[in-house]
Amino acid sequence: MQNIDRSRFQRILLASASVSAIFVGSPALAQSADPQTNSAPVQTVAPVQAAPAQAEAPQAAPEQNTEADLSTQDIVVTAQFREQRLQDIPISITAVNAAQLEARSQTNLAQVADAAPNVSLKPQGASFGPSISASIRGVGQTDFNPAYEPGVGIYIDDVYYPQLTGAVFDLLDVDRVEILRGPQGTLAGRNSEGGAIKLYSRKPTGENGGFVEATYGSRNRIGLRAAADFKITDTLSGRLSGVFKQQEGFVDRIDYGCANPGSGVATARAPGDCTISKLGGVGYQAIRGILRWQPSDKLEVTLIGDYTHDEHTIAGEVLLTTATVNSPNTNAAPGVPYDNRFVCGPYCNYITTGQPAGTFSAPPVVPGANGKALAATSGTDRSLYDGWGVSGQINYNVNDTISLTSITGYRSFDTRFDSDDDLSPANIGFGTNHLTNWSFSQELRANAKVGDTINLTLGGYYFKQESVYDSVQDIRYVPVYPLQFRQPDPTNAEAKALFAHASWEPIENLTLSGGLRYTSETKDQTYYRLNYDGTINRFLDPFGATYGFGYSGPDTLDANGNGNTTETVTALSGLTAHYEAKRWDYRLAADYRLSDALLVYASFSTGFKGGGSNPRPFNANQVIPFEPEKLTAYEVGFKSDFFDRKMRFNVSAFLNNYKDIQIPVSLCPGAPCAARFNAGDARVKGFEAELTAFPVPGLAIDASLSYLDFHYIASSLNPLAAYPTNPGGVVADDPSGAPKWKFNAGAQYKIDLGETGSLTPRFDLNYQDKQYTGPTVIAGTRIRNFIPAYALLNARLTWQNADKDLEVSLEGTNITDKYYMLTIFDLRATGAGFRKGRPGTPREWALSVKKKF
Repeated sequence: MQNIDRSRFQRILLASASVSAIFVGSPALAQSADPQTNSAPVQTVAPVQAAPAQAEAPQAAPEQNTEADLSTQDIVVTAQFREQRLQDIPISITAVNAAQLEARSQTNLAQVADAAPNVSLKPQGASFGPSISASIRGVGQTDFNPAYEPGVGIYIDDVYYPQLTGAVFDLLDVDRVEILRGPQGTLAGRNSEGGAIKLYSRKPTGENGGFVEATYGSRNRIGLRAAADFKITDTLSGRLSGVFKQQEGFVDRIDYGCANPGSGVATARAPGDCTISKLGGVGYQAIRGILRWQPSDKLEVTLIGDYTHDEHTIAGEVLLTTATVNSPNTNAAPGVPYDNRFVCGPYCNYITTGQPAGTFSAPPVVPGANGKALAATSGTDRSLYDGWGVSGQINYNVNDTISLTSITGYRSFDTRFDSDDDLSPANIGFGTNHLTNWSFSQELRANAKVGDTINLTLGGYYFKQESVYDSVQDIRYVPVYPLQFRQPDPTNAEAKALFAHASWEPIENLTLSGGLRYTSETKDQTYYRLNYDGTINRFLDPFGATYGFGYSGPDTLDANGNGNTTETVTALSGLTAHYEAKRWDYRLAADYRLSDALLVYASFSTGFKGGGSNPRPFNANQVIPFEPEKLTAYEVGFKSDFFDRKMRFNVSAFLNNYKDIQIPVSLCPGAPCAARFNAGDARVKGFEAELTAFPVPGLAIDASLSYLDFHYIASSLNPLAAYPTNPGGVVADDPSGAPKWKFNAGAQYKIDLGETGSLTPRFDLNYQDKQYTGPTVIAGTRIRNFIPAYALLNARLTWQNADKDLEVSLEGTNITDKYYMLTIFDLRATGAGFRKGRPGTPREWALSVKKKF
């Protein structure tokens, strides 16, 4: 293991301890690392101990040094409730520290995922607001609706973040990011069946230091980042950090009538510049404050508060192709149907911010629909997200072998966004969306070292959240009903868990570990289908409109005043769907250190993602429940440090038994819908490899490669979710929604300029295979949608002065100006007529200056 300065390493461990479940002993260091070779004798650091460490008074330390942090020094993680070296833990983990993030120009969580094997975090299109899709090893979630569970657990300083909305976190002053692949049902709990992503803030040390960084770049990009660490008393220290980011969008929002005079589509703009705004902009501000109190060597208390304001133009999307929709309810103007005339180009669209008033034209077989007045709807092209959170962590060392930890967290957010899904002046559909959420969590852990060979953790967890998704929808492409309605639907969820984890070293170099977690969870979702004036919409909820909110009983009235008292009917408005589940998860692992340089391991683990009920029913019959997904994983791998620790090479292979997979469908029994079904089971296998190498002084190389093979088990498919029974469902040979192959490689070389400082060029290449996004049906033919494969090349050139307190960096992202897609959304099969996508950002450059103090 590479040697580093004793005091610096102790401070790193101390910072990790404030967010760890357990205090551990500080390693004993034998000598300092040789900066000329980036190597050191293996036996220089004693193994990290499980017993609680005595908290030490913080010592002054400089801000992180890029050169040191990119060496092969040990990364300490807390995935198994205690501090361990990354290379000693039998889990496939990608861990990235702050210096690596800076070197790779990674400033948000999605960018980190791009470089991690078998991990995908992508910002969603405008229809889903400021949210992400998330998957690890092909398991996750794409829909932001609070009735769905994420499938990948995201944690901020060990506090669970329960939603995909707002989860494209800026990596503001982080110490490290840990990505745990495979089900973490016993370690991270519910909704971590794909894996878990954990962000850890840099904790105060009382060093009275910090940094300020300013950035300017393409499309008037302006960025400011700063942090200050300060000593308040001998036992109390604080850290304050903030970020400001602003940038113009890159997708032109164009007035169609202005750009196409004589088309028959009206415009309110004078001839000339027809661009209304730039979509896909950035407007992000966040601040975080941390207080750390260490009154004795037994007690440490950390308080963290943060606030984020994210306001910008909505995601820039482009119309890829259409299926013609020609209806007086949807046409942009008389005789102007929705078709490919509204395909604008690679970086432009024709969205509007509302739909006009009108009169609905419907078949006469629908009583009251034909001739119904349609209200005008309006919104903006802005996305707004405000979120904040507070958390407290208490670590108490009872004695040398027992420690107690309490982690309390509260988070809340409020987001608003509007969406013109058809990206045109046609009246296909328009929605305004307002989502609020708060969550509270409390975790208690007790850690003990029993003798010299056993480490034990016992704990309990409680979680509660409440969400309200208040959406106003104006859907006119459905030819039968005038679907103008409001749905202010609340969703409340609660979970409780008890867990235990133990490790045992029966003989030297062999460790057996296992975990057990019991989870009980509930969820209640209440539905409302209202007119804009607050009355019940009779087209979506005829029984509610007739009998009132929450009615369930005999149908005593009909259109002729006669009743059917033998039939029970249910109002959709006021109906509450209840879900509950109880679950045991297990984990067993064995690892054996064949030598100082090589650890081999095997593990068995389980996890699950919670169920619920369809959050988007068009009538009471579509309140269809879906059960939890379950995953059982078998994994083998090795972790190695070769050539005097100049090369770290980690490999894992896995086989997953994936059961009761939740998929979106567009056809419920007897009618179109937007629901979730448990489609069936699948077998998933694959591998991951990660490499870090320092072949010669100054040169650092990192790379990763992953492969994923996904197959449905044909005999398991649910007939309600399968094609041809459901054109939006699955067939046995459908692929996963994750890329089969993924590759990342980066290299940098530090050129020593003597008293002038140093110059470090860096290049990064990211490749992603094609990615399946679901089926559509055109003229009775089922078509699969894919995001095409793409490769992105990024570069960075950094000058650092000799004192290592001043840096100037020039970075370029997507320097080949590759045109690629992040998302594809196809609703042609439902009659909406559009297939659209969100393109990734074109080539950009930026210049940054960073001063450390």
